[in-house]
Amino acid sequence: MIDTRTAPYGALILRLMLGILFLAHIGLKIFIFTPAGTVAFFGSLGLPPALAYVTILWEMAGALALILGLWTRVAAIALIPVPVGAIATVHGPAGFFFTNANGGWEFPAFWIAALAVQALLGDGAHALKPLGARRAQA
Repeated sequence: MIDTRTAPYGALILRLMLGILFLAHIGLKIFIFTPAGTVAFFGSLGLPPALAYVTILWEMAGALALILGLWTRVAAIALIPVPVGAIATVHGPAGFFFTNANGGWEFPAFWIAALAVQALLGDGAHALKPLGARRAQA
């Protein structure tokens, strides 16, 4: 049975943590690997190098939407292709455990599941609502 008093706070915690994790992931691409290094890495995988910039912007938009609670379900679903792509290109061939060389698919798979759960749960507590959604609720 779902406790309707505490479930919104569980969704809030999940939403914030997913958003923060995506911000950390973006930070890795920008501050550690650098944008140029990320572009080169995407190219080395056979992906279009410009996809690195699209991915960084996509992750940023999704992270902010999750943290703020704007279009949470859409943001969570829209972010699922990022870890799916990571599994398909880098982490899948490395095996299951994330401690393997090149990291395994263990963590990205959990990230996919967590994003799907967030999409099913919705915004949770303390979410900002888009202006159109506020009018619809009134």
